[in-house]
Order: sequence, then C-alpha cells, then structure tokens
Amino acid sequence: MHEGEVSVDDVTVRALLKDQFPDWADGQLRRVPDSGTDNAIYRLGEDMGIRLPRIQWAEAQIEKECRWLPELALGLPVSVPVPLAKGHPSRDYPFPWLVYSWLEGVSLDRAVIEDWGVLALEIGEFIIALGRRPTDGGPQPISRGNPMAQYDPGVQWALRQLDDSVDVERAQAVWQNAVDVGEWSGDPVWVHGDLLPGNILVSKGHLSGIIDWSGAGVGDPACEAMLAWSLPSGARNVFRETIGFDDATWARARGWVIQQTAPYIPYYAESLPLAVEQARRRLEAALLGD
Repeated sequence: MHEGEVSVDDVTVRALLKDQFPDWADGQLRRVPDSGTDNAIYRLGEDMGIRLPRIQWAEAQIEKECRWLPELALGLPVSVPVPLAKGHPSRDYPFPWLVYSWLEGVSLDRAVIEDWGVLALEIGEFIIALGRRPTDGGPQPISRGNPMAQYDPGVQWALRQLDDSVDVERAQAVWQNAVDVGEWSGDPVWVHGDLLPGNILVSKGHLSGIIDWSGAGVGDPACEAMLAWSLPSGARNVFRETIGFDDATWARARGWVIQQTAPYIPYYAESLPLAVEQARRRLEAALLGD
C-alpha cells in the first residue's frame, strides 16, 4: 500500500517470538485480514494479538499505546487492546512491535446490526467517558483533534485529486465552514482520533471494544463524531444527542470527514477498494447535510 513498506510474513513473526518471547513462540499464529493501512495484525493463540508496523511513520504508535492504553482502559466502558509486551527490532524486522490482549468482536464495517440506535448510544457514551479521562501529560493528536486550519493546504490538494463522481465544490464548502466556525474553545480532552467503523468492535449487537489508538491524543473532540456519517440517519441523531455537541463542534466533525476521505479515496483506490467504497459513502453522507 505504501512505497517503502516492510514485508511481514508468518516466518518473520515466528522468528521474532522465538527470539524475544520464547514462552509464546509455539502458540497458534494467524494473520488477520483487515483494512488497516499501517500495521500487520496477527492473532496469537486465543487471547493475544500482535501488531507490527509496516511503515516507518507507524513506529511511534507502539510507544504511545504502551504508555497510555493501560491508563485509559481503567475508565472506559468497553475494552481496549492493553499491551502485554513490547518487542524490539531484529536483523530481519526494523521496528518495535507489540503483543497485546486480544479483543473478541466483529468490526462495525462487517457486523450485522439490528438496532443502530442502541449502538449509537453506546458509542456516544464511550466518547463521553474517554473525554473525562485525566489529560495531564497527554500527547498531542497525530492529526485529527488538532486545529483544523493547518490542514487546509493538504485538504485543498486532495479535493483536486477526486474524480467527477464527487461534488468537489460542495466538499470545499463543507470544509471551509468547518474551518470558519473557529477552534475548540473548551479544555482539550482525550480523543481516539480515528473512530471509524473498522476500529469499532461489536458483539451481539453491542459495542464491545475500540482498537487502533495510533491517532489518540488530547485535543478537540469534534473528530470523534466523524463516525456519525457512517451511521443511518436515525442513529446519527441518537449519536448527536448522546454526545451533546454544539453546532460549531458538529460542523468541525463534518469537516474532519472531508479531511479523512479526500486523500484516502484516491490513495487507496486500488489497494483497499472496499474501504474506499465505505469512505465514498461516508463522504457523500456528509455532503448531503447534518
């Protein structure tokens, strides 16, 4: 998916385990197919997972998750992948890597949901709980959660790369409105930063876990509502009522949809066609209205 990406295969992962964590080296190893863009994910045995960066910019994610996920997990209403051990680079693999607790569930983009309203309520309650976690010493978000205006040149460039199937003029207007409403005036809060269907786990119709905390940090909570435009309209209303965002915060949330999807759609058009189709639907929903 990326130029300069590192190849990760079963032989490499097994060798890392044998060298660094021999007690786990004989466990069943299964690569997990997903739409993630930065990491290779393996399941180890029944109750552990392995996360291995495939590209240099994902390296810092490992240290962040080791430092902060154990603390954040204490006050959240759903499970997160708590780190169990941090691996180090080897001769055949250049990055730190992570062994963590495995979370059961199906990602929201693959789940069958009977009551979207219940799920929207539960996700909203998760966002509220995350926003109440202590922020002392918390890192700046990787991207979403920061002031939006700094991303304007990149968004404008990305919008010019989209094909005629996207109403680019409308997308520019939604983005500009998000910038114009101004920055978050409240205290910075913890945000996940990439709260999209692929990172939301569901079990028996209920929220069961949140994965991929690489973009997390302390900032503007508007980015957490990107998810709204992946929900049916009725569930979107429940979601907004639950999190209680004002009009300006909701406008910035719509803007984050533009910022996420505009570069994603052309970049991953060939490597992740199903995820790109989901991104197109999310973008279209955000362009239609609140």
